[in-house]
Amino acid sequence: MSGRCSGIAVPALLALLAAATPARSQDAATLKKDMIGQWELSTTERGKTCVVTLKGDASPQGFKLELEPGCGAALPFTRDITDWTIKGLDIVRLQDATGQPVIDFTEVESGIFEGLRQGEGIYILQNLAAARSLAKSMDQMIGDWAMVRSNGVPICGLTLTNTEADQDNFQVFLKPKCDPAIAAFAPTRWRLDRGQMILMSAGGDAWQFEADDNAQWRRVPDSFDPLIMLRQ
Repeated sequence: MSGRCSGIAVPALLALLAAATPARSQDAATLKKDMIGQWELSTTERGKTCVVTLKGDASPQGFKLELEPGCGAALPFTRDITDWTIKGLDIVRLQDATGQPVIDFTEVESGIFEGLRQGEGIYILQNLAAARSLAKSMDQMIGDWAMVRSNGVPICGLTLTNTEADQDNFQVFLKPKCDPAIAAFAPTRWRLDRGQMILMSAGGDAWQFEADDNAQWRRVPDSFDPLIMLRQ
């Protein structure tokens, strides 16, 4: 009985493996097709950027790419990148002339990939048009804001700047006579991160805000008496 079952199981297993292989190849092929085009490679706060054009033409180790002339100065590790490839089902690899990875990216949300370089930090690869749209959004955030409660009465004023505070964040300044709770939080840095405005204190505490519309941001999670940021 067991021998007869084994004889049936092995061919069945081989058939399943054979059926699974084209699906894996198709997934990788689809990702390759989706990646062909122009992308922005950047630090997480987009303080340093580089435009990468991924091509479908074969190279000795993968597929061809082009880096804009300023890439090496902005992101020195890009000087080692010669081509790109797909590894497994979902890893987008930028690699050197020997096929070794310079940086591997995985998709964290639609059209946005993250990659880690040890000792340096996280880098972002995203569609160039979307990245430029984000840059425009960042520019629109710069300036004076008021924090209000649901009654609309201002309880604090603050200024968002485009001056780098550290690798990922920009400086923010509170104006005098803020509500005690906000004065105690005392945010010193801010950034946009996946659709949220994040304010951070010197001690590392963070408040997250999400946009209700183009001019109003509400602290999340929501509360009975929400804290809202309005552009001045």
